[in-house]
Amino acid sequence: MSVLTPICMVGEVVMEMIVPRLMSSIIDDGVTAGDLHHIYVVGGWMIVAAIVGLFFGVMGAVFGSHAATGYARNLRRSMYRNIQTFSFASIDKYSTAGLVTRMTTDVTNIQNAYQMILRMFVRAPASLICAMVMSFLICPELAMVYLVAVILLGGCLIFIMTHAVRYFGEAFRKYDDLNESVQENVSAIRVVKAYVREAFESEKFKKASGNVQRLLLRAELILSGNAPLMQITVYSCILLISWLGARMIVSSGGTQLTTGELMSMLTYCMNILMSLMMLSMVFVMVTMSAASARRVAEVLDEKTDLHNPENPVMEVKDGSVRFDHACFSYKKGGEQVLSDINLDIKSGETIGILGGTGSAKTSLVQLLPRLYDVTAGSVSIGGVDVRKYDIETLRNSVAMVLQKNELFSGSIAENLRWGNKDATDEELKAACQQACADEFIDRFPDGYNTHIEQGGTNVSGGQKQRLCIARALLKKPKILILDDSTSAVDTATDAKIRKSFAEKIPGTTVFIIAQRISSVENADHVLVLDNGKISGFGTPEEMLRTNAIYQEVYNSQTKGGGDFDEKGGEE
Repeated sequence: MSVLTPICMVGEVVMEMIVPRLMSSIIDDGVTAGDLHHIYVVGGWMIVAAIVGLFFGVMGAVFGSHAATGYARNLRRSMYRNIQTFSFASIDKYSTAGLVTRMTTDVTNIQNAYQMILRMFVRAPASLICAMVMSFLICPELAMVYLVAVILLGGCLIFIMTHAVRYFGEAFRKYDDLNESVQENVSAIRVVKAYVREAFESEKFKKASGNVQRLLLRAELILSGNAPLMQITVYSCILLISWLGARMIVSSGGTQLTTGELMSMLTYCMNILMSLMMLSMVFVMVTMSAASARRVAEVLDEKTDLHNPENPVMEVKDGSVRFDHACFSYKKGGEQVLSDINLDIKSGETIGILGGTGSAKTSLVQLLPRLYDVTAGSVSIGGVDVRKYDIETLRNSVAMVLQKNELFSGSIAENLRWGNKDATDEELKAACQQACADEFIDRFPDGYNTHIEQGGTNVSGGQKQRLCIARALLKKPKILILDDSTSAVDTATDAKIRKSFAEKIPGTTVFIIAQRISSVENADHVLVLDNGKISGFGTPEEMLRTNAIYQEVYNSQTKGGGDFDEKGGEE
């Protein structure tokens, strides 16, 4: 399609250039000479040329549309696929609104520019060159008028383009702010309404959309000079050609220039000047899309820093975990989030993790499924460094229920099968029983076929957490990580879930990040983190005797003195 479009455009231009010459022949050799047969014959050829030109024009439009939309589809598909390969470190570089803008507005700009390049960028220069050549062949003296007009008009158009493009580039960058405002408002609409902040959000959107409007308006005002400039040039050329051509016809008696040739010159005048107009718009569109192309290229060129080794280990033997002087920072050369972590955990143990906000609890467990890589030291599972495993194999063996639970639009069963797409109905029910999710699923009229809205907005926080735990259990992992995943569940249900873990998956190593002492008091070991360092590690009884932070949390919660974060804030 990308090859056929320019060919059709050239064919259309050739037919357009032939028509004025045929018209000249009709006037000079038909009308003036009174030869009706010549008029019929040449008129027939004009009709043929017009039909062929129309065919080439229509096919060029069809091929160009297919090529441009296909190119946009491939761009979006490539971006989406590349985003799926991003590590968490890569994802952290881009905002959600920025990625959405790149896949919508920016790709649309590139699509429009590509279509114009295939059609107008071929058609306009071809038409300009052919018309100039034909004009000089007819009458070099009159054709000089076109040449001067082209030079003057080209200079003015370049001036207009360079000034308009700057504002277009700034406007496209402001689209990110606009999309971010919409995304935040829609995703957090319940909070907005609960705090009666509709007016504030409307004003924020008004400001973002106003910035886009202001920049686009400036660019369009500059571009609006194109139309009057073109009209002045076209009408001036028509007047000059008509006046000079008429004088040449009268003074030479039709020997230097004929009436038909003058009509052809006027037609070529329009072709030349309209070609310049089209070229100016092509350059504006291409320059506008250049900023979009750079933004899209950033996403396409982004490569994950997590790769499979040459000969990856394809099996995780067990759920034993070892941290050997592990250190981690989110940016190269940045401040260390975790420092000198040394742990040795046996397979099947339950590890409770406590620590204040910002103590790097989540960062620690994210090293296990290799969502991030350590910056120093190593993390091993089943006696093998996680960097030696096949990434898919490793992550299938480590199930993680994230701090922010996410459900997708679809039925409960479809959401659960994210953990295991081949899970049977019996396996779904067994996993839900372990997560105590069957208690509320059975109360739904449609049971496991109950529809879940996007984001799980039609289930409560506790129900969402239990569904996410059941989804993780379906993976039958060797390591299960619960990142504060029972915070919305009552203590009795929390205890039942932990009891089912001990009974149903005794061989699975379980990491429980929690703020409640009750969630970790039956763990085999408790790990207390403080500012990315190990403050203590041992059995709950040992920690209660020896660790000041654990003692403080225990006393604050068992004696009603507040919650963990409040105590942490007082420190």
